[in-house]
Amino acid sequence: MRTTLVRAVLALTAGALLPATLAAPALAQSLPDPESWCHSKWGAEDEIGAGNLLTPELAMEAAKLVTTGKVYSLGAETNSKTPAFGPRSWALVINQPSQVGGAGLGQNKMNYNDDIYMGYVGTGSQIDGLGHIGIDNVYYNCHKNTDFVGADGLKVLGIETVPNIVTRGIVLDMTAHFGKDVLDEGTAFNTAEIEAQAAKQGVEIREGDVVLFHTGWLSLSGVDNARYIAAEPGLGVEGAQYLVDKGVVAVGADTWGLEVIPFEEEGQVFEVHQILIPKNGVYILENMVTDQLVADEAWEFMFVLGASKFTGGVQAIINPTAIR
Repeated sequence: MRTTLVRAVLALTAGALLPATLAAPALAQSLPDPESWCHSKWGAEDEIGAGNLLTPELAMEAAKLVTTGKVYSLGAETNSKTPAFGPRSWALVINQPSQVGGAGLGQNKMNYNDDIYMGYVGTGSQIDGLGHIGIDNVYYNCHKNTDFVGADGLKVLGIETVPNIVTRGIVLDMTAHFGKDVLDEGTAFNTAEIEAQAAKQGVEIREGDVVLFHTGWLSLSGVDNARYIAAEPGLGVEGAQYLVDKGVVAVGADTWGLEVIPFEEEGQVFEVHQILIPKNGVYILENMVTDQLVADEAWEFMFVLGASKFTGGVQAIINPTAIR
């Protein structure tokens, strides 16, 4: 077992994939004073951001969308071969405590298996908590890196603060808009594209929604991992602000990073993440399985998500549910 554990830990540092589009150094720029953007409109003590928009009324309205009872799993199967933003990786070890040689416990010979995960939570289907992204070491609601980030966990904005999300969800089929089964890397969608596809599908984006985008990109995972992780189609900067202005709770896609890569402007690294998370407290959902929703034209549905409550965590592995 000791040898297995050592090998598993070493595997975490082997073969880490870092997109070539991020290899160039960031360009120097003048950043706005954090005081101009970091304060939460929900108050100085707020830790849940757009989660404040969730209400019992929204949950009840979402329940009315359930007409067939069909349940969709939006989480992807994840394993040690799942491509992830470098240096993320993980390994799984199964052990049988106190059962050396297959010995059972007690006269009834009870056996059991336990599992140990070692690696990055931000692998596979995940939610980014509000402590994930900052701007020059300032995070959501003006929390400074040196004040709340510890090796043993976040002191505020931990993943345990994320409320259970039960609300209306919609999926926008961007492959239909662009006329391709799998969008090309670097394909950005912003307000014009979002509004056009929403109109085509006959749906509107409302306050409190979870908005998902289907790009076909997840179909490359396990098939062409190098291409999958090197770049991606995705949400643009202007489109991110548009969704913020609409009052959405979370934005997700069937891609590993949600936003378009290569980035729209050279040197602006994960700016969409910055607009959504630290500036506005909007959650990000990555590697969402959207193909079945699109196949059934299930454009709107009841969305249900309860993230794990690991105290001080940054992200959570998730398997959200859509119910139609």
